[in-house]
Amino acid sequence: MNDITLYEVGPRDGLQNETTIVATAIKAELINKLSETGLKKIEATSFVSPKWVPQMADNKELMASIKRPSAVTFSALTPNLKGMEAAVEAGLQEVAIFGAASQTFSRKNINCSIEESLDKFKPVLELAKAHNIAVRGYVSCVSHCPYEGKINPAIVATVSEQMLAMGCYSISLGDTTGEATPKDIINMLSAVSALIPMEQLALHCHDTYGQGLANILTALDMGIRTIDSAVAGLGGCPYAKGASGNVATEDVLYMLNGLGLKTGVDLQKIIDTSWFISKALGRNPNSKVAIAKK
Repeated sequence: MNDITLYEVGPRDGLQNETTIVATAIKAELINKLSETGLKKIEATSFVSPKWVPQMADNKELMASIKRPSAVTFSALTPNLKGMEAAVEAGLQEVAIFGAASQTFSRKNINCSIEESLDKFKPVLELAKAHNIAVRGYVSCVSHCPYEGKINPAIVATVSEQMLAMGCYSISLGDTTGEATPKDIINMLSAVSALIPMEQLALHCHDTYGQGLANILTALDMGIRTIDSAVAGLGGCPYAKGASGNVATEDVLYMLNGLGLKTGVDLQKIIDTSWFISKALGRNPNSKVAIAKK
């Protein structure tokens, strides 16, 4: 059994903010390549209105065109009931809902308060349960908010506990702005893990301030065993100033390998995939390891 689960978010969280529309065939090839690396969890797309996220408008077409090896669980973001219904039609095994620990961020990102967002998720959870689909909960701004600044860890813990009580099997804690340092991670995880077992938590780091790997190492020491990452360091947050992207899968994997922790993921295949998608986007990977191992 693997020690650590790498949850690959590049195809969805990584690509959703690209200004140029990425062809469906490129996305499909990216996902197929990722499926061959040993990754067991891949977030493929988002079932949202194309008006809000044009990059994900091809969600149904994409899910119909990828290979689906039985060893890989594919997921998609489903912020509302309409999205959940589309995910059911597409045969998703897992979906995700997206909340926040900041009222201002919640209003600007999903146009409602934290409490209202949780109410809106209830029918999504009910439909998922009816179809035996697992639901993952994202909590953004677990350390800092681009509008409110520092976030109280107690709020993160409360929102996370409410999502778990609604039926989420796991909560992914997102350092949306990438401002957290290891001390922030310790304070936040201490508060959340007092209410939720570590095995039901994941950490989702952005590397804006170069703290991603340090924060992940800190979380590993505290007992976190699921890490979100994006191949080539794809992504970023459109609402967070300077947010450079998710921590790169290959950088995390190199560190985990060095620590002797098993993931079942092939580093060279991840690096090759990193260069594939980066070339398709017309730039180098946002990753130390991919550049060093070229």
